[in-house]
Amino acid sequence: MSKIFNVAVVGCGIGRSHIVEGYLPNADKFKVKLLCDLNAERMGAVADEFAITRRIASFDEALAMDDIDIIDICTPPGLHFPMVMAALKAGKHVICEKPLVGSLAQVDAVMEQEKASKGMLMPVFQYRFGNGIEQAKAIIDAGIAGKPFMGTVETLWRRDAPYYAVPWRGKWATELGGVLMGHAIHPHDLFTYLMGDIERVFGRVATRVNPIEVEDTISASLQMKNGALASLTATLGSADDTTRIRLAFENVTFESDHAAYNPGEKLWKIQPRNPETAAKIDALLKDWQHVPSRFQTQMARFHDALTGTGPLPVTSADSRRSLELVTAFYHSSATNEDVVLPIGPGHPLYESWVPAQFRAA
Repeated sequence: MSKIFNVAVVGCGIGRSHIVEGYLPNADKFKVKLLCDLNAERMGAVADEFAITRRIASFDEALAMDDIDIIDICTPPGLHFPMVMAALKAGKHVICEKPLVGSLAQVDAVMEQEKASKGMLMPVFQYRFGNGIEQAKAIIDAGIAGKPFMGTVETLWRRDAPYYAVPWRGKWATELGGVLMGHAIHPHDLFTYLMGDIERVFGRVATRVNPIEVEDTISASLQMKNGALASLTATLGSADDTTRIRLAFENVTFESDHAAYNPGEKLWKIQPRNPETAAKIDALLKDWQHVPSRFQTQMARFHDALTGTGPLPVTSADSRRSLELVTAFYHSSATNEDVVLPIGPGHPLYESWVPAQFRAA
């Protein structure tokens, strides 16, 4: 029988999805014993729905509970850094929603704290999991795809005024960014997960759709470290919600299922360039085992990591790569220059990409 880890879910918005998609299907691995939220009405509704009796408003109280193994942080982005640091210092295992933190300086501080903490940290990138993505990744990792040539990512979603009625959305201090941070961050992570590290970024950001502080439309041209070229586009002004990823390799072209919020659930279009490649792909995938999508597989693999039977499915280094792209986007748009990665402490936006007038005093 596998070890069951006791979880405190902090924040009952996206936290409810963690319960439904992640913890309930993995009931032999996790038990949600505590909810923590400042909104008592929302917390009560979620707690009643899942028969969770322990309900508190104090994050510090959650950290002090000896029977809680995992702190699952599902709060607005501006709160992530202090909460992650406090949970690691308290010796807890930590799950944290995207974005992990709000700057490269903060993610580097988190990575240093990880070295001194007994707990394990897993950032959330649930879009990585599912049959479509896993098959593409397997073909690439097996060397069948060959040299990468080109990739495109389109994150065309719709967000209207009611979305921004939630007080923390659309504001630099609490959301830490716009479409780059809350929406396209997922497809962009999928892109680098499959295509590798970025070397240069020329990006543009704009606010064109809604009267908000942060950006809602972006475009970039990338050069990858492996020599491939790529383009990234995103807007929150689309008539519908579509996520499209297309990757051209020497021997194979991949195209995602266009589902906006679960691009890995269904099989992707896999187009081999010749019969020899098709035969290799068929042989690789002939005994394919179904991979549940999103939180179900990410949480199951986190359990593997906690019990020493598998690697951590998403790491703080993955989050750093994601936030490095965000930093490069903002800097390139402001300076009209290419940004060379990696970005270190000497960079003007290393401490924060938030415009000075919106930073806390």
